Amino acid sequence: MYESRRIEVFHVQHTGVARFQYTLFATTTSINLPPNDEQREVVRLLSCLDKRIELNQRMNKTLEGIAQTLFKSWFVNFDPVKAKAEGRKPEGMDEATVALFPSTFIESILGPIPKGWAISEIGKEVEVVGGSTPSTQEAAYWENGDFYWATPKDLSKLKSPILLDTERKITELGVRQIASGQLPIDTILLSSRAPVGYIALAKVPTSINQGFIAMKCTKELSSYFVLNWTYHTLEEIKARATGTTFAEISKSVFRPIKVIVPSKSIIQEFNSIAKPIYDRIAENDLNISSLMNLRNLLLPRLISGKLRVDKVSETVEALAL
Repeated sequence: MYESRRIEVFHVQHTGVARFQYTLFATTTSINLPPNDEQREVVRLLSCLDKRIELNQRMNKTLEGIAQTLFKSWFVNFDPVKAKAEGRKPEGMDEATVALFPSTFIESILGPIPKGWAISEIGKEVEVVGGSTPSTQEAAYWENGDFYWATPKDLSKLKSPILLDTERKITELGVRQIASGQLPIDTILLSSRAPVGYIALAKVPTSINQGFIAMKCTKELSSYFVLNWTYHTLEEIKARATGTTFAEISKSVFRPIKVIVPSKSIIQEFNSIAKPIYDRIAENDLNISSLMNLRNLLLPRLISGKLRVDKVSETVEALAL
């Protein structure tokens, strides 16, 4: 049986002209609470969901770290090439992968790079575009919109580099007001101001506002390569930002940033490893979102007695495995 309990609710009210002149007062209200043993079962059940959410988040951090470590080893430190140059077999590679890497270096404007690789500019290797905000005074651009439209705020909330949703949506007519339109899946998003440096891989078609540099990877450099290149180059990107009110990097300043372009076969090999990693991160993010929605849906119903714990415990525990 659920029982009614009276509790005190404290309120703080501003009661004067002075900035810090407030009064604390209390009111009482009645709420229905389940018996203590059922409350404990509610806590246990929802804790199962919280633990699964936390586990998925930790798994994503580990997966992302693996991808970044591999990128740094191959494309920043050139570990496989160094090993071959010294007559050693690169660690953790099969013979087919080892054969893809050269065994010598050549001089470049960035210092020694693997033979057969090239120095280019990021603006020549990807299509760099920006976005805009359709007039918020025009309801036809916003009402009942179902096209994703991102701002840097959306990226600030992400726990992983995967963008699967946006806070606001726009209509098809709103999309037409943005020169870059809807960017394709696997576009890399980089916030270019307020602040510079939020990074995401869009896994849904997305339009963007004016606070972004977006990179459409339509040439040899893959989205997974460019995503990790952006992380590695972020300090240089921030250093090129200018502005008095807030730092901002323009597309014209961003495009000339140098990028080392490996051979096509090595990029493909990196993709074959990185894609499953980021697919798993996206899958975990979807699972996290579902579990959070379920938790937020269950809590008020379980506490109010509209839903009994014994009716959902088996299902929830199975989802939390």
